[in-house]
Amino acid sequence: MIKFDKLWAVMEQKGVTTYALREKGGIDSKTIRRLRNNENMETKTLDKLCKALDCKLEDIAEYIAD
Repeated sequence: MIKFDKLWAVMEQKGVTTYALREKGGIDSKTIRRLRNNENMETKTLDKLCKALDCKLEDIAEYIAD
């Protein structure tokens, strides 16, 4: 399973809110809900997140074996 728990820590560290992700990053509220629930994400969404947070994918997501 891919988990996005690290995403919230990076956002807090960088002072980025979910509102900022929606407005500046082009991430809609439905996608933010899906991230909170560790649901499937498109690679273009992951790309937007990395750009908005100026980070690498491994900074916001991790693979956890079931």
